[in-house]
Amino acid sequence: MKGVSEISGLRSIKSMHASGKRSVPRVQSSAYLDLYMLRKEKDRLEKDMFVLDKRKNDIQKKLDDVNKQMDKLQKSATEVKEKYSQEVKRPSGKELKTMSLEY
Repeated sequence: MKGVSEISGLRSIKSMHASGKRSVPRVQSSAYLDLYMLRKEKDRLEKDMFVLDKRKNDIQKKLDDVNKQMDKLQKSATEVKEKYSQEVKRPSGKELKTMSLEY
């Protein structure tokens, strides 16, 4: 079962606060509360941005390591294939002896 964070598009749904709708009309003194709430939201979003940047950098480093390992393995596989193909080549000028088998 999917968790709340795994449902695509769920994080983009606007909350009542984000849409600016209120069940009670605004009061003049609520401007400080709004400033406080917006400051908290800004801090949370900046923290999320920092975490995502850090995660992106970590993923990029791991991806680079995997690519390096793949290149090394590909080179070694190519070298082994070349060595094997040189060993298997039959000497030139000599024909292979054949014979027929009856069952």
